[in-house]
Amino acid sequence: MRCKGVTSPVQVQALGHVVLKVRDLHRSEEFYKVLLGMPVILRISEPPMAFFAFEASGNHHDFALVEVGSGATSRDHAATGLAHVAFKVGTSAEELRLALNALNDSGTVVLYEAERGFAKSVHVLDPDWNEVELFVDTSGA
Repeated sequence: MRCKGVTSPVQVQALGHVVLKVRDLHRSEEFYKVLLGMPVILRISEPPMAFFAFEASGNHHDFALVEVGSGATSRDHAATGLAHVAFKVGTSAEELRLALNALNDSGTVVLYEAERGFAKSVHVLDPDWNEVELFVDTSGA
């Protein structure tokens, strides 16, 4: 679809939330809640879900996990779809280093570290091999 020169009737104002499918809700919730320090604000049983919110966002929830069961298949990383979800962990390289140390100590799979003109980050895998980026914003530095 080409939209060149056309004003869209839809005007997205902000990202509302991201939901990841996971095999085991409890296991994944522990990763995000305990290791990454993300506060759970709500759980529901049908479908099994956990919702996380960040105080500064003002959203009901910013991130959620939905359990799809132990038999769920993983998608091929070369397929289209979500590449990763990114979470800000601070404003300094020291905060990122501390996060990386905690990830390494926990046995989390660390894929790589990156430094771009606007951020420093570390990319890891959650328990279901969803890629997660943890970053510090360096655009103002």
